[in-house]
Amino acid sequence: MAVATEAEPRPAPPARRRGSAPYGWLKPGILLGAFVPVASMVQRAASGGLGANPIAEVENELGLAALIFLVAATACTPFRRLFGWTWPVRIRRELGLIAFFYALTHFLTYLVLDQFFDWGAIAADILKRPFITVGFTALVLLTPLAITSTNSWVKRLGFKRWQRLHWLLYPAVALAAVHFIWRVKADIRQPLTYALILAALLAVRLVLYLRKRYAAGETLS
Repeated sequence: MAVATEAEPRPAPPARRRGSAPYGWLKPGILLGAFVPVASMVQRAASGGLGANPIAEVENELGLAALIFLVAATACTPFRRLFGWTWPVRIRRELGLIAFFYALTHFLTYLVLDQFFDWGAIAADILKRPFITVGFTALVLLTPLAITSTNSWVKRLGFKRWQRLHWLLYPAVALAAVHFIWRVKADIRQPLTYALILAALLAVRLVLYLRKRYAAGETLS
């Protein structure tokens, strides 16, 4: 799942200069790191370290992993624009797809292990706890982004339409943050921290977008 980009197509990566940092390890490293939360949960499950309610613990940790990778994917373009770094955009797609994987697994854990496909109980749960609806809506918005994350889909849709579709990332991450805040019953400092980070990243993207529109207007005038 790629993150929505600027108005112009992504430029070709610059030619590597002598002494520049190699980037070949980035994607394998990200993919390897993506399985750390899963490995940790498996290890603790085997040793009985998931607490009195292991299903709820797994749900919570999968959801947190999804939010962390969403934050990382959202940060890629601001980091490139603010600091001139090129490496974040090289892993943006992988970060987004990993976030979607954890979000989907988070939902399936609730659907299969927690509720056992009990649709009546699920409907009652949705009415009682609206954060479920908010979280599911975020997952629905992320799904077309994951499906169309490949270069072939960019060509099939055309860059402009592909870009407009991937603006769904922003309501998705906002809903994911709200889902996390509403899900926590007591200490909301952790979800608020992630929400503030996401708000800052989205504010940076908005400022950069408005500056670009203003500069384009000055050029035309």
